[in-house]
Amino acid sequence: MLKYIIIEDEPLAHEIIEEFCSMLPHLQLKKKCYNAMEAMQYLNENSIDFMFLDINMPKLKGLDFLRTLTNPPKTIITTAYKEHALEGFELNVVDYILKPFSFDRLVKAVNKVSDTQTTKAIVKDVSNTETTSTRFFIKGDKKHHQIDLNDLLFIEAYGNYTKLFLKDEMIVSHEKISHYESILNEDNFLRVHKSFIVAIDKIKFIEGNRILINEHKIAIGQTYKSSISNLYKS
Repeated sequence: MLKYIIIEDEPLAHEIIEEFCSMLPHLQLKKKCYNAMEAMQYLNENSIDFMFLDINMPKLKGLDFLRTLTNPPKTIITTAYKEHALEGFELNVVDYILKPFSFDRLVKAVNKVSDTQTTKAIVKDVSNTETTSTRFFIKGDKKHHQIDLNDLLFIEAYGNYTKLFLKDEMIVSHEKISHYESILNEDNFLRVHKSFIVAIDKIKFIEGNRILINEHKIAIGQTYKSSISNLYKS
């Protein structure tokens, strides 16, 4: 579990970061700070793994605050001002993300916090050994659903959302299909259309421009045909 704090003077920014981080089950929010002085007091009394830090705050700016810390936690800068990026990296920040940012961008930054890249390890490092976890959480329907990758048949794009088709149910996720393409192990899951990712081991047969998984007929996109043909080439 990675413990973090948010240092932001804008309540809306807090809400966005907290919402995104709530979708990552290995993160734990410890404190929401609305200015650098509040954060300084908290850090003097508590230890954390990393922090989200805004630059443009009243009284003490984010980067000035960072300079005051003798042993700062790993830091992800969140700001609307790209001109401070070089200065931020000179202070050894983990990442520098510009507002407004997507969930994918935040995940990329969080992955840099941990040497083991915990977020991607939940899904992308799945191997065939029985001891490896094959489960992860997604947010949909105001709930956090635990997904077993062994039950995942295919994923379908659904506007800015996605539908995850499992053996016994279908769940609408708040993530775009590009998010799942980036985290799923490419040895086990394959993008076959701009709107579909399939579990390779669940394919019953491929016929023409269609893939059959259980009773579902899934279209094959023209630009994805070559990668699909590699599945059955000797």
